[in-house]
Amino acid sequence: MSEPTDELQRESILLRILWMLLFSIVWQVAELLLGGTVLLQLGYRLFYGAPNAGLLTFGDSLSQYLAQIGRFGTFNSDEKPWPFADWPTAQAPQGEAAHAVPAAPHPARDEEPKL
Repeated sequence: MSEPTDELQRESILLRILWMLLFSIVWQVAELLLGGTVLLQLGYRLFYGAPNAGLLTFGDSLSQYLAQIGRFGTFNSDEKPWPFADWPTAQAPQGEAAHAVPAAPHPARDEEPKL
């Protein structure tokens, strides 16, 4: 009998092909989401004069996720992307500062004694 080697412990190439096909479909959906995020961010930027912080965060983590799929599909990484790994953490924006929304004022307190 032959001893197990690193090659035998890896997923078979057929299973890898199935994962790559699945992630290529996920890529198409994520690409549409990223395109929608770009358009929403553009509209927000035109209307408010600065980008939306939530869209900055989501867009960055989504673009990192697409990069993870690309690295897996091109054999640069054996680590499968989300949901098999953690969702990428967004980095600090390097462009414009996000639109700041001031905190809502506290409602006036009712100072009448309660009976």
